[in-house]
Amino acid sequence: MILEINSSHPEPRKIKKVVEVLANGGIIAYPTDTYYGIGCDLLNKGSIEKIYQLKRRSPHQPFSFICSDLKNISEYAQVTNYAYKTMKRLLPGPYTFVLEGSRLVPKIMLTKRQTVGIRVPDNPICLAIVEELGHPIISTSATDPENNNAVLSTPREIQEKLGHALDLIVDGGMVAGDPSSIISLIEDTPEILREGAGDVSSFRV
Repeated sequence: MILEINSSHPEPRKIKKVVEVLANGGIIAYPTDTYYGIGCDLLNKGSIEKIYQLKRRSPHQPFSFICSDLKNISEYAQVTNYAYKTMKRLLPGPYTFVLEGSRLVPKIMLTKRQTVGIRVPDNPICLAIVEELGHPIISTSATDPENNNAVLSTPREIQEKLGHALDLIVDGGMVAGDPSSIISLIEDTPEILREGAGDVSSFRV
């Protein structure tokens, strides 16, 4: 099922419908400021395992997840003053920040080093979903497992390739189609792990 939602002013009743699907353990496709993402409720282990299978991904490579704002991030990660100031300057935006996870993060979402990747995308739809749900949602790009994980850039493509495994596809129009920049802020030492859509010049030494 494809549900169209206004990308600038998401309709509350439609957001509620999406959240009902997530709260019942559903898996959705939704727009971000980079790619269309595949996600579920961060606290639903069964749904997370289904996404690992769908992406054919090793559980040793945890997905990142989306928080609604900085306050929300501080519940799920250890946020130092430096990390807070850095993220405040750049979020919402096309960045994934790697931080130490808090006890609220399910083990399946932590790396061996107990770190997590966190996003606050500049996209009103996914932020509204997280806010209404009350906790983060998993974020991994919608890709075609049959074709070298080629990125699926429209709701129709997603329906064609992944529809069998999804409970809902949120159509929020066109998205940028560039990956996020990944920055580790562990021990207040910024490290550029991937250069993507977000400007990383301020992190170069």
